[in-house]
Amino acid sequence: MITTHPFDDDKLREECGIFGVWGADTASAVVALGLHALQHRGQEAAGITSWDGNNFHSHRAMGHVAGNFDRDEIINGLPGSVACGHVRYATTGETSLRNVQPLFADLASGGFAISHNGNISNAMTVKRDLVRKGAIFQSTSDTEVIIHLVATSTYRTLLDKFIDALKQVEGAYSLICLTPEGMIACRDPLGIRPLVMGKLGDAYIFASETVALDVVGATYEREIEPGEIVIVARGELRSIKPFSAISPRPCIFEHVYFSRPDSIVDGSSVYSVRKAIGAQLAIESPVRADLVIPVPDSGTPAAIGYAQQSGIPFELGIIRSHYVGRTFIQPGDQVRHLGVKLKHNANRALITGKSVVLIDDSIVRGTTSLKIVQMMRDAGATEVHLRIASPPTRHSCFYGVDTPERSKLLAAKHNLEEMRTFIHADSLAFVSIDGLYKALGEERRADIRPQFCDACFTGDYPTRLTDQDEIAPESQLSLLAERVV
Repeated sequence: MITTHPFDDDKLREECGIFGVWGADTASAVVALGLHALQHRGQEAAGITSWDGNNFHSHRAMGHVAGNFDRDEIINGLPGSVACGHVRYATTGETSLRNVQPLFADLASGGFAISHNGNISNAMTVKRDLVRKGAIFQSTSDTEVIIHLVATSTYRTLLDKFIDALKQVEGAYSLICLTPEGMIACRDPLGIRPLVMGKLGDAYIFASETVALDVVGATYEREIEPGEIVIVARGELRSIKPFSAISPRPCIFEHVYFSRPDSIVDGSSVYSVRKAIGAQLAIESPVRADLVIPVPDSGTPAAIGYAQQSGIPFELGIIRSHYVGRTFIQPGDQVRHLGVKLKHNANRALITGKSVVLIDDSIVRGTTSLKIVQMMRDAGATEVHLRIASPPTRHSCFYGVDTPERSKLLAAKHNLEEMRTFIHADSLAFVSIDGLYKALGEERRADIRPQFCDACFTGDYPTRLTDQDEIAPESQLSLLAERVV
């Protein structure tokens, strides 16, 4: 089997999406619907855990939400007015059922379920210490470290144990937790990963993106603030901020690629920001051409912005089929080569004899860009100019985004001209880091801390990377055997 997403395999991938409901009839059905809206954030596995006032109920499975939660018997097996769910794309831990979230454990205080978006950058170091003290791990997910830290905390109340656990971890996390006492939602002090809150009647909703609130009919209330812990219990909501205040640095790639265009992130329309990035790209890197063509679907808003700013006509030069599943059996090399066109195909009648500007959101390894440029040439394009709506990706992410090791990132190994030669484009340009900030309505200044986490472009990581920096090479090799990146 091979993927029929030839333009999606060479992308940075968000680790997961989370969704929680407190106080709604058939809460699990609402969660399933919310997870549908977040499916783009994780397509390897999905899970839901509910609480009926007496017992916890879970269903977790590999695959998409639709295939796992589209039957009445599954939803009926998850009773209660409280539930949380998760869609997963693995960055830490193997791809297997034992790592599918929500993870669940019976603690001394009762059941504890957790859904996590992000990555704990000192998880291997903490896990090593916990194992030495006798902890037995059931998964290879970094999320389980939080459960063990809660279980072994010497504080009296569950909330204090939870805060104690979070103060021992580094990196990025948005969490939704279920306990017999209520629901807990929180973000890390830097707010790297997103989390929003809404209302559905009297029910409280928590989700990775506002689009999930829209889909279930909930109204948007606000973002969970960086470092904030929100507790919903007995129909009441309260908020605490137990961490020292620091300047937040939310992930800038949420605006570039991860979030759906119809979401609101950091108070800004993702669609509008991506159009502004495209316009900025046209200002910084103009070119004479006949057509502006997006690489579907993630390049479309930026391509609209580029076309509007440049005055070059926008056209759909690559047509995407929406009726092909994620995998397709390929019986031989020739069919395997043809299989990539099942998902995307050049609009030959439009492209033949034309010079085109291709707009994509990013370049990772460069293999996708090479295929796209060749597709345009095969369709008769006279010139192919590639414009990228983000700066060059030169550094790996350790905060919940699946990136190759740095040596496999095209921009980490090559300069602009070498990259252009590799992908066989007539010209290549990226939006500048200052231009990206400008499109977001911000000014990136060298004398102050960046307003976003832009480490994948700049190498300016906002937290310690303990597992990368402090573990001895021989120990790291054995521990990294448990990581799939």
